[in-house]
Amino acid sequence: MLSFTLRRLASAVGTLFLSSVLVFLAVQALPGDVATQILGKDATPDAVAALREQLGLDRPAWERYFDWIKGALHGDFGTSLVSGKGVGGQVALYLGNSALIAVVTVLFAVTGSLVLGVVAGLYRDRWPDHLISTVTLVAMSVPEFVVATVLVLCFSVALPWFPAVVLYGPEASAGQLLPAVWLPAFALAVVMAAYIVRMARTSVIDVMAGEYVITARLKGLSTWRIVTRHALPSALLPTLHVIALNVAWLAGGVAVVENVFNYPGIGKLMLSSVQNRDLPVIQAIALVSAVIYVVCNLAADLGAMALNPRLRTRGRTR
Repeated sequence: MLSFTLRRLASAVGTLFLSSVLVFLAVQALPGDVATQILGKDATPDAVAALREQLGLDRPAWERYFDWIKGALHGDFGTSLVSGKGVGGQVALYLGNSALIAVVTVLFAVTGSLVLGVVAGLYRDRWPDHLISTVTLVAMSVPEFVVATVLVLCFSVALPWFPAVVLYGPEASAGQLLPAVWLPAFALAVVMAAYIVRMARTSVIDVMAGEYVITARLKGLSTWRIVTRHALPSALLPTLHVIALNVAWLAGGVAVVENVFNYPGIGKLMLSSVQNRDLPVIQAIALVSAVIYVVCNLAADLGAMALNPRLRTRGRTR
C-alpha cells in the first residue's frame, strides 16, 4: 500500500511539473504584447520598452519560468498587471467563493447520482430505469449555461425564490453569498450527475450479476443488505474516477455558470483576466486548476485502493 501511494505521489508531482511548463508556454504564446495592452496603442516605443523591462518580459523565457515556479512553490504568484495586488491572495479570495458552489454541487450531484444510479441498475429495463436514463441523457446533452438560464427564468423571474445575479463583490462573506449559491450549484449538479448516474447504473448491473451476489441471494439476504454491504462498494470502484473527473471539471465548468449569475468566483476572475490579458493571474488560475485535477485523481486512486483489497495486496502476492 505504501509503495502504491508513493508511486502515485511521484506520478502526481511529475504531472504537475509538466502542467506548469505547458501552462507557462501557453500563456506566453498568447498573441499581442502585454506592455502595449497595458499602456495602450498610443504608447511610445520607449515607454513600452521600459515597461517590458520592468515586468521582466525582456528576459529569456526559461529564466522567467523558473522564477515563476519558484515563487509559486512558496505561494507567490507575482503581482496582477491590472489591480497591482498580489495574485496569490486574489486567487485565494475568488477560489474560496467558488468553493461554496463546489461543495454544494458535489453534495447534490454525488449523493443524488449514486442513489439514482443504484435504482436504475436494480430496476434494469423497467420504468424507473427508462425514466432515469432518459432524464440523464437529456441532462448530458444540454450545456450548463442553458440549464442555468432556465433555472433563472423559473426560480428568479417566474418564481422569485432565489436571486438572479449576485450584487456583492469578491470580499462578500459566506452568509451574503449563500442565497445565490443554490441555483449555480444545481445547474452544475444537473450536468455533473448525469455522467455519474450512467456509470453507477452500469457498475450496479455488472456487480449484481456476479457470483457472490447470487450466492448472497441464495443465503436469503435481503436486497437492501446485498446492495449496501456487497454490491455498492464494488460498484463504487469504476464510479470513483468519474466522480473525480467531474469534481475536477468544476474548476473549469464553473466559469460559464458564474458568468451567468455574475458570481464573484474563480471563473469570473479567469474571464476578466483573459479579457484584460492579466498573465500572472491567468497562469495562477491554470496551475491551481491543474493541482485540483491531479489531487482529485490521486484521491480517486487511493479511494479505489481502500475499497478493493486486491489492490492493497497486489504487491505482496507477486
